[in-house]
Amino acid sequence: MSVETIETAETTEARPGDETPVLEVTDLTVTFRGLNGNPDVHAVRGVGYSVRRGEVLGIVGESGSGKSVSSMAAMGLLPDHAVITGSVKLHGEEILGLDDRAMAARRGKVISMVFQDPLSGLTPVYTVGDQLAEAVLAHDPGLPKEQARERAVHLLDLVGIPDPEGRHRSFPHEFSGGMRQRVMIAMAMANDPDVIICDEPTTALDVTIQAQILDLLRTAREETGAAIVMITHDLGVVAGFVDRVLVMYAGRPVEMGGVDEIYHGSRMPYTMGLLGAVPRMDLERRGALVPIKGTPPSLSALPAGCPFAPRCPIVKPECSPAEPDLLPVGGPPSAETIEEVHGHADDTSATGARDTGVHRVACIRSGEIADRGWTAQDIYPVPDIPEVPVAAVRREDRAEMLRVEGLTKHHPLTKGAVFKRRVGTVHAVDGIDFDIREGETLALVGESGCGKSTTLMEIMGLERPQAGSVTVMGHDTARLGKADRFALRRDMQIVFQDPMSSLDPRMPVFDIIAEPLRTHRFSRADTTRRVYELIALVGLDPEHATRFPSEFSGGQRQRIGIARALALEPRLLVLDEPVSALDVSIQAGVINLLEELQARLGLSYLFVAHDLSVVRHIADRVAVMYLGRIVEIGDTDSVYTKPAHPYTRALLSAIPIPDPERERARTHIVLDGDLPSPADPPSGCRFRTRCQKFITLSEPERERCMSVEPSLDATNGGDQSAACHFAERQRVL
Repeated sequence: MSVETIETAETTEARPGDETPVLEVTDLTVTFRGLNGNPDVHAVRGVGYSVRRGEVLGIVGESGSGKSVSSMAAMGLLPDHAVITGSVKLHGEEILGLDDRAMAARRGKVISMVFQDPLSGLTPVYTVGDQLAEAVLAHDPGLPKEQARERAVHLLDLVGIPDPEGRHRSFPHEFSGGMRQRVMIAMAMANDPDVIICDEPTTALDVTIQAQILDLLRTAREETGAAIVMITHDLGVVAGFVDRVLVMYAGRPVEMGGVDEIYHGSRMPYTMGLLGAVPRMDLERRGALVPIKGTPPSLSALPAGCPFAPRCPIVKPECSPAEPDLLPVGGPPSAETIEEVHGHADDTSATGARDTGVHRVACIRSGEIADRGWTAQDIYPVPDIPEVPVAAVRREDRAEMLRVEGLTKHHPLTKGAVFKRRVGTVHAVDGIDFDIREGETLALVGESGCGKSTTLMEIMGLERPQAGSVTVMGHDTARLGKADRFALRRDMQIVFQDPMSSLDPRMPVFDIIAEPLRTHRFSRADTTRRVYELIALVGLDPEHATRFPSEFSGGQRQRIGIARALALEPRLLVLDEPVSALDVSIQAGVINLLEELQARLGLSYLFVAHDLSVVRHIADRVAVMYLGRIVEIGDTDSVYTKPAHPYTRALLSAIPIPDPERERARTHIVLDGDLPSPADPPSGCRFRTRCQKFITLSEPERERCMSVEPSLDATNGGDQSAACHFAERQRVL
């Protein structure tokens, strides 16, 4: 790979003299000393990288790999008890070890950071305008306050905040999550820094807001010429946004190189596993994902040799004696290569302490992987998932598990503490229809606030809805008595988004799984037999039965939640964002498990998710929700390949594809603004205020969109329907 900045459609061209790195990290180590006899935690071990002006470096890896700690060390934001060694140079000046006053003069001015949680990064008692102005005045105290205020308003306008002149007086809690993240980016841009470190800036955001944030970061790079360090676990974001990639595992780099080299020519089994574990929304359902067994090692008790060896499917005895060095693909670096990259040959270390810009791998089998042309599927044992037993039966001939017709849920909007009065209505769910057949997965997708979770709660309540009807396996919930409702719950269970909060921390795994069995009066012998049967079914070990939830990883806790949901042998499983909180490697195992269980047990799934790549992989049909209504529904392949509603097209175009070449060639539809308030939905078509098609229509056509709410009509004479007056099926992938 060339040592020059990799140019993409968005990358600013390297300027003369830009060969010197803006930020250079060399052999960085961070150790947190153990207290009360506990061992030290080696959070970062020998990290090295450099970024030049206008360049974007992506740092990826599972939770606990040291990504965020390394960036906090570079910013000088770690606590005093952290022991930091190595070198961090900003424009060639060593900043590691500078005191708080010296670092404060550089933070925000030369190097700035966008944090993962914008709400914790903003002071709740000050307006966003005051906080932006403060960031400007901190590095230019002589600037008149009025000019600082004008700069704050300009920054809010630059990052797309509507009505910046008025909203700069708002407090952080009055902004949505996406708008708060935009404020954080505006603050990072306030003083035109040379380096912006972004720590998971899109993790908790909807895909449409994520597209806006990435667009803003591109704007920030173009406006300031800054180098960007993007820390993320989203390999799709990395593919389309960064120039070079650094993969971390157990606190150290295990592979680094150009984004195309890493994605199309990875030589490290860990990186290959991560890429194979990612569902692809641009590909049809393609069998099981690549699972990476086990969990990352404890950073206070690292194994001897390669830290990935306990999880590596191609581990050899030679992997155990020593930890492999980070070496260039094809062999150790030559003196000429080091001289070419750095202008001097004084460091021939192969420990990964210096970033040479070439493809480097920490694996003794990397050459063998290249010679044999192995892919992730060749290295990792991928389970063979059979078809659902009723897959050959026509959909209309299968048993109906769930039918929802005209379901409505409105919440009163009240004002006043003592004497409450109704001032409006929140239209959470506003008349939706769908059904699920035996052995089928229906996914509900849409942005936060569209009504997905409310729909689930209305269904799981098994009570009379405000309007419409819910029929579960032939039983109208409006007519169920207490005993009938209790009996029906055996056939319908739920798996929650956050497994830790849904499991009682005081109960061992055996009691957690046994609880529904005991509630339905199973005998002690049957309960014990069934619990151990379920533990084995979800891929856990029998000895796990006596442990508590805190002793498990996130993926293992989700498996426990699935085992509990399956205890009563339900026929319908409701899955509320079951993999959104998991690393991609753990997520793949849970998705494979859900598919295996569906095939073996003939389950039906109502799957709620915001990750449309996961939905493409697991769902048979998709219902797209917007402001309490379903705007498009149909079989997954039809909706993904030729969506008919403009909102669906925008959602699909916003999903990054983990393929640099394809991602660079795509055109993204970036929606303006946030979701309107469900307390005041727009008249006519609810999507028209953000619709990319609306602005192309004639005046009479626009009037129709503003005055008449479209109905959900078939678009291709088959299963696909869209609620749009001007629905048109268009290929987006």
